[in-house]
Amino acid sequence: MSLFKKTLASFGIGSAQVDSVLKQEVLYAGQKLSITIHVYGGSTAQEIDNIDVKLCCRYIKEVPANNNNDRDDGPMRRVPTTYVLAKWKLPYAFTIGHGEDREFNVELDVPWNTPVTIGDSKVWLETGLDIAMAKDPSDKDILTVRPDDLLDGVFTALEEQGLRIRQVECEAVDGFALPFVQEFEFVPTTGPFHGRWRELEIVAHRTDDELQMWFEIDRHREGAKGMLATLLGVGQLKRQLAIPLDTPPDEAGQKVLAYLDENS
Repeated sequence: MSLFKKTLASFGIGSAQVDSVLKQEVLYAGQKLSITIHVYGGSTAQEIDNIDVKLCCRYIKEVPANNNNDRDDGPMRRVPTTYVLAKWKLPYAFTIGHGEDREFNVELDVPWNTPVTIGDSKVWLETGLDIAMAKDPSDKDILTVRPDDLLDGVFTALEEQGLRIRQVECEAVDGFALPFVQEFEFVPTTGPFHGRWRELEIVAHRTDDELQMWFEIDRHREGAKGMLATLLGVGQLKRQLAIPLDTPPDEAGQKVLAYLDENS
């Protein structure tokens, strides 16, 4: 193979390519993601040092707008930040020949507390090839993640009482198991909470034994967005409910409704 083709490949022209094919259209936290990775050889043989697979999500972090580390020194700006939920690497190097097609089957655990992809919450899979002395090709697949049965039972019960999801976002938080929490913002449109609340904010976090839920109710016309995440980060949130994992989904929903009715 000519030196010219090798030079072009080092700039990504005629280089090996990677493509990930997902076997599930919808994911659920706690399950496995099955992936078939195709590596296609380019115009010249290349040494592939590694295949790198990352399951990623996005959360919003507030940083000083003037790049100063002092949060009290002026306005803040919201910055999208990437968090790696799970990752996998090929444990050996290999050579991909001209026009060759190599296939790798991979299973990746989808961790509990992977964000549900509603609203502004994003989850994706990044697959990259590590090629020495060359531009590394990559592939990105946007994923759909749905709530598990227990959380779905809670959301169904809220919806049946006239509460609708208005906004979902992953917000940075300090002192928590993850560097962010996913915050669900509901508004009452009909039902028993209409007229009593302006909005309801919920954060849910699953442990090995239970589904922990925190609530903040805003009764006023001008609420502070992200209030729940802020209070949770400094340990000032009082409304917390723990639901055992063996609770039937419909019963979990009724527990939340009773708790909210009692504490509002």
